[in-house]
Amino acid sequence: MAGSSTVPAARSTARLLTFLAAQPGPVPAGAIAHGLGLPRSSVYHLLSVLRDEGFVRHFPDERRYGLGVAALGLGSAYTRQAPLTRLAAPVVARLVESTGENGHLAVLNGREVLYLVEQRAPARPPLVTDVDVHLPSHLTASGRAVLALLPPAQVRALYPTPGSFTDLTGAGPGTLRELRTVLRESRARGWAEEDGEVSVGFASVAAAVVDHTGRPVAGLALTFRSEAYDGDARAGLARHAAVAAREVSRRLGAR
Repeated sequence: MAGSSTVPAARSTARLLTFLAAQPGPVPAGAIAHGLGLPRSSVYHLLSVLRDEGFVRHFPDERRYGLGVAALGLGSAYTRQAPLTRLAAPVVARLVESTGENGHLAVLNGREVLYLVEQRAPARPPLVTDVDVHLPSHLTASGRAVLALLPPAQVRALYPTPGSFTDLTGAGPGTLRELRTVLRESRARGWAEEDGEVSVGFASVAAAVVDHTGRPVAGLALTFRSEAYDGDARAGLARHAAVAAREVSRRLGAR
């Protein structure tokens, strides 16, 4: 029974997003309901969920709805993932070979990161990250590297409520204020990190990959056992990741 009820909801969600994408600008909920042939109550429910997830933006003064930043991320991700994966994979492989630690590259997908490249180092333990795996962006070094370079308004739109924060280990930021502090520290260092916030006993450092406009498009990270590196050694690993991120950025046309 659950399957039969959720599939129509998924189809309605896809139709709603497609409808909004086809409009020249934000539209009222009534126009959405009329255009899709759905009850207003159903449309309001879908809009509420999609707004919370960042795929829809509500303009209360106009009483209209438009696509949110998460939907933009999906569209841009489609156009960049294939070339980005091809351009980044050999760079990540060389980084892993030179450092002896696991390396990966991930892009922002709504409030999550999507892993496109995963390179395991010999004799290193398996990780929860893998190609096509999604993880909360605010808990990962890759996600924080990207979020740190986004405009504050975009970060706020991605995390509008305390319920926006998914906690895996109990160690990550749980509010927008806490996240902003983490991102501010990442910008000041020039690289992001996490320690035990995705997997207990493991830490990561990451740097952002930017495109030709300077917009952050991915996070390139190294993951290792927490006890294996102290502060200075971690900073050294982060510098290696930053050099690799700059190389991928250069391949994407960044100066």
